[in-house]
Amino acid sequence: MPHLLLPGGHRLAYVVEGAGPPLVLISGLGGKAAFWDRVAPRLARRFTVIRHDQLGTGASDAPLIDYSIDQMAGDVLALMDALGVERAHVVGHSTGGAIAQTLALDAPARVGRLVLSATWTRADRYLRLLFETRAEVLRRAGGAVYGQLSALLAWPTGWLRERGVAPELTVTHPDVLLRRIDALLRFDRVGELGRIAAPTLVIVARDDRITPPYFSHALGALIPGARVVVAPGGGHFLPRSAPRVFLHHVQPFLDGEEGRARSGAAGS
Repeated sequence: MPHLLLPGGHRLAYVVEGAGPPLVLISGLGGKAAFWDRVAPRLARRFTVIRHDQLGTGASDAPLIDYSIDQMAGDVLALMDALGVERAHVVGHSTGGAIAQTLALDAPARVGRLVLSATWTRADRYLRLLFETRAEVLRRAGGAVYGQLSALLAWPTGWLRERGVAPELTVTHPDVLLRRIDALLRFDRVGELGRIAAPTLVIVARDDRITPPYFSHALGALIPGARVVVAPGGGHFLPRSAPRVFLHHVQPFLDGEEGRARSGAAGS
């Protein structure tokens, strides 16, 4: 993967594939570009797909800095600037959805269409309990146990029953991960969501145990004109566990085919 040298001197790994209008895919807490491997090739047939390993993950540097959602959004803008991308559609998953909300609010001219996948408005008591518990598991039991717990939470039960815990959920920089967890818990732009002007699709799986559908319904109620799709299954990792379902709704929305994107949407 090529690297971008960020203004702070840290290296950000990224990958660009395909041709067409720019499309930025932003991963969740795990932060790796590889999260999108099951949907990126299909999207790259119609878009120039831009993915990156967020700081602290994958092939990017892992500095012990003050991580924040604003900082992560700034890294995305720096990458777009370096690639000469003035405006792009943005798809953000989980923590990436918080980053995407920040981009739509703070740099609206840079965002075309917006897809918020399995994300939230702000940390309520449930989300805080969940992530504080995960952080404590990481501190007390280490990365391997944390990875197993995360997989059990993120993948749908049927997927786990057939395949077992996903081995790729590993932790290489636990100190950085704890700071990234703290960053997502601090995120709160709920009072500003009414300012988002980008056409917005919110998508979540009905059996998502990390960001249950009520978060997506709240986003849909607060973002003007947003539509909510609740997939019948797929868990928190919907783009990976059910890529065809994800693409069935997301790709036509990105293409501007509103009617087709609405077709088959449950709970919208």
